[in-house]
Amino acid sequence: MGLLLRLVLQRVAMGLLLLLAVSVMIFAATQILPGDVAQAILGQSATPEALANKRAELGLDQPAVTRYFAWLGGMLHGDLGTALSNGQDIATSLGKRLGNTLFLAGVAAVIAVPLAILLGLVSVRYRGRWPDKLISGLSLASISLPEFFIGYVLIFFVGVQLRWLPSVATVYDSMSFLDRLETVAMPALTLTLVVLAHMMRMTRAAILNVMQSAYIETAELKGLRAFTIIRKHAFPNAIAPIVNVVMINLAYLVVGVVVVEVIFVYPGMGQYLVDHVSKRDVPVVQACGLIFAAVYILLNMVADVVAIISNPRLRHPK
Repeated sequence: MGLLLRLVLQRVAMGLLLLLAVSVMIFAATQILPGDVAQAILGQSATPEALANKRAELGLDQPAVTRYFAWLGGMLHGDLGTALSNGQDIATSLGKRLGNTLFLAGVAAVIAVPLAILLGLVSVRYRGRWPDKLISGLSLASISLPEFFIGYVLIFFVGVQLRWLPSVATVYDSMSFLDRLETVAMPALTLTLVVLAHMMRMTRAAILNVMQSAYIETAELKGLRAFTIIRKHAFPNAIAPIVNVVMINLAYLVVGVVVVEVIFVYPGMGQYLVDHVSKRDVPVVQACGLIFAAVYILLNMVADVVAIISNPRLRHPK
């Protein structure tokens, strides 16, 4: 078995073990929450007999270990269970919501990733001059602002004062692609501003680190243009840390989208999770938590594999 394939399989195995550990933590965390699900469903006036029957119906009278393996087995077979609050199949409800969240994250990524890399290249090219200072200043300001503040500022100015874009991101199945893009423009812009600065600054730092190398000095002595040196010699050798930070921010776009979806009333997984947390719907919380964790682990694993492929030193550690 080749060394590269073995390293990739090791990362995949570590990712699966980590996901298993996260499933244990999610299940344990939902079990120690205060309150009783049967009581929440039947209300305070429920009789002890009715509560006992409801707990037996939900399987809550079984030991926690038995319930965990039953839940994990269902997840592995694609059976996410039934929502306690409305009796709907969780997998069916989550399918549409996950699609909406991935669409929103995809639109934000299409804008943020190339723009962040371009701004990072420009910042390195004009290092210490006004374009670099302007980009660095704006990125610092963007990092300092939480996403809920950026979202509400955009709603006030872009949605209410200027009326350029809708303030509420309600999407439905029959909506055309262009209408859907217009609807998600404001939440996508909010997410872009949240992750753009981080990716731009890491791109700038990674390229500046490579610019200290001897071969860059050789390229400068040959008389090559500064932007050509950055684009052809520095950027390809800084791709591993850049891909790493891009993947981490893509994971954030999917997992950390909860606040933005709530602000813009966007029907994604984050909004679905928040709605059911307030109803103490434990199966929905468990399913959403595990899917978020799986997406986060998967994207970090991809970043790891890309770093191994692009950097020979990681394949032959001393």
